[in-house]
Amino acid sequence: MELRHLTAFVAVADEGGFTRAADRLHLVQSAVSAAVRNLEKDLGAVLFERSSRGVTLTGAGRALLPEARATLAAATAARESVEQVAGGLRGTVTLGVMQAMRTISVPGVLSVFRTEHPNVTVEVRHAGGSPGNAEQVRDGRLDLAFVSLPDERMPGLAVTPLTREPMLLAVSPEHPLSGRRSVELAALSGEVFVDFPAGWGMREANDRAFAAAAVQRTVAYDINDAATVLDFVGHGLAAGMITASAVEGRRDIVLVPVRHHVPHFETAVAVAAGRRLGAAADALLATICRAAGVGDPGGCLRR
Repeated sequence: MELRHLTAFVAVADEGGFTRAADRLHLVQSAVSAAVRNLEKDLGAVLFERSSRGVTLTGAGRALLPEARATLAAATAARESVEQVAGGLRGTVTLGVMQAMRTISVPGVLSVFRTEHPNVTVEVRHAGGSPGNAEQVRDGRLDLAFVSLPDERMPGLAVTPLTREPMLLAVSPEHPLSGRRSVELAALSGEVFVDFPAGWGMREANDRAFAAAAVQRTVAYDINDAATVLDFVGHGLAAGMITASAVEGRRDIVLVPVRHHVPHFETAVAVAAGRRLGAAADALLATICRAAGVGDPGGCLRR
C-alpha cells in the first residue's frame, strides 16, 4: 500500500468521481484510476461502486476512508517535522470558520500567523456552521475549526474553549422594547424572531435558553448569513438574539440586555481526538489560542 494510492482514493471519495479527482491532483485520469485499482488489489476489496453517474463508496471504502485520512495526516506531520528542522515550517493547513464571530478576528490571527510562518498556506473554509465544521474535523477534511456546540455534540473531538459572550435582544429603534433597560425572555413569547438555522451555534444557545425559561419562541426566518440576519432586525421585520460584537457599528439596531436565563454564545477550537496534528496545524492552533488568551505558552490546553 502506497501513500500515493491512498491520496488518489481520498480524492476520488471527496470529489465523487475520477475526473474531478484527477483535476484536484493535477494528474491524468488514467493515473488516478490505476492508483485506485492497485489499492483495491492490495486490499483485496472493491472500494467504489462505479456507474455512469459517478462513484460511491462501498462498505469497504467507507471503512477505509477515515483510516486513509489519518495515515495521510500522519505522513504529512512527519514530513513537516523534518522540514521544520531543515529550514522552517512549511505546509498547508485547512481551517473551518463560523459566521458572526467577532471576539476573535480570523484575519487578525492569520496575519500574525503569516508573519511568523510565511511558508505555510492556510485554506479557510466554511462548512455550514458548527455542525459541518465538527463533522469535517472528525473525518479529516479540516485540520482544525472554530465551533460552537454543546459538549455532547462533540464526540471524537478535542475542544479548547475560547470565548463566551452574552446574547442580547436585538430590535429596530422603532420597536416597543427598544427603550427598555432589560427584558425577561417571558416578555418575548409574542415576538417574531429571525435566527440562524437549527444546529448553528447562536441558534443552539438561544433555543436552550428559551427552553430553560419555558418560553415558546416563534422563529419565522431561518437565515444562514449573519449580515442578512441583522438586516431583518434593522428593517423591523423581526427581533433577534445576538451578541454585541456581531452588531458593532449598526445604528439601525438597538440591543437590550436579558435578565435571567441569559443565552451565551461560546466559541471553541476543535481538532480530531487521537489524531496527531501536523506541525503547521499545531502552530496555527497555538496562534489562535494566544489570540484568545487561553492555553499555556506552548499552545492550547486541550480536553
